[in-house]
Amino acid sequence: MTTLGFNRPLYLLPFDHRGTFQTKMFGWSGTLRPEQTAEIAAAKQVIYDAFKAALAAGVPKEKAGILVDEQFGAAILRDAAAQGFATACPAEKSGQEEFDFEYGEDFGKHIEAFHPTFCKVLVRYNPEGDRDLNKRQAGRLKQLSDYLHRKNRSLFMFELLVPPEKAQLARFNGDKRAYDLQLRPKLMVQAIEQLQEAQVEPDVWKIEGLDRREDCTKIVAAARRGGQDHIGCIILGRGEDDQKVREWLSTASTVPGFIGFAVGRTSFWDPLVAWRAKKIARAEAVNDIVRRYREFVDIFEERAHAASQEQRTAGN
Repeated sequence: MTTLGFNRPLYLLPFDHRGTFQTKMFGWSGTLRPEQTAEIAAAKQVIYDAFKAALAAGVPKEKAGILVDEQFGAAILRDAAAQGFATACPAEKSGQEEFDFEYGEDFGKHIEAFHPTFCKVLVRYNPEGDRDLNKRQAGRLKQLSDYLHRKNRSLFMFELLVPPEKAQLARFNGDKRAYDLQLRPKLMVQAIEQLQEAQVEPDVWKIEGLDRREDCTKIVAAARRGGQDHIGCIILGRGEDDQKVREWLSTASTVPGFIGFAVGRTSFWDPLVAWRAKKIARAEAVNDIVRRYREFVDIFEERAHAASQEQRTAGN
């Protein structure tokens, strides 16, 4: 059995958003002109400068990393690799309901060009949803999984989103929060197990936030089925407000197997918008992103340490 996994602390600052930057932050549609591409790349450089400043201010380099795309962040990926930072790069087309490769059958060439620490995919997969859709996605994902484990030194990071089916949401009278609390955790376990049975084998699962510790425990158990005890899970921010992200981090950090987080928009969106609107200087935007990212690191580290101490005390 191939040993899978990555179980060291991992605090990712993700800014691989492409469609979101183009349409929501910049208000552009269609094919971008070179100068527009350069403008988005410049905005992402602000985030990367904040990441480097956070490391200089004390975030441990060996626990930190960035997630950025090739389209707007190729120069950042190259610089980060040269400086020995952990990197992650997406392989999926942006903004698609069905997973497909950004570069089609050439996906391997693009991974090899950058050799990120992690090759990441974002996948919308509801185990009670369209079976044909799920089967098509699983087939492509198995192709990537096989490639990464056999031919490439990049690890496989899987961002799992489980959007509700109409009938599922109707059970909660359209209340998305109730769905998130009462049904989504169970569906996530089922999705992980279905994908594993389709021979899709990530090293790290990137998971939507969970409100209950017992649900985090069940996710880890599913991810590590079959004796794969080194597989790690990280919590994503999903663009939620600061308080909700703090709650999710506080919960997940107490569960062995949750090794960190990937919180992007909650870290950088407001500072970038304010900078682009000329309400704050670039340096202020950088400092604000540093502050937010460091706070999330501190929350995870402190809660994980406290939980570890409590377990030791209980064991004695």
